[in-house]
Amino acid sequence: AAFWKQGRWNEGEELEVQVMDTRKRVLGAGHPDTLTSMNNLAFTLKDKGECEKAITLME
Repeated sequence: AAFWKQGRWNEGEELEVQVMDTRKRVLGAGHPDTLTSMNNLAFTLKDKGECEKAITLME
């Protein structure tokens, strides 16, 4: 959230991908915490102007 508030999208994206991947591995793809991570990453991608990637992630 700190990177997002500062507009540091690339750094935020890197951390969000790491968190999402870890949660998928540890908790599973359908776990609510994993889904939250996916949602956070999708919003970062949207804010970076990568809307197609964001949509794909949310589908």
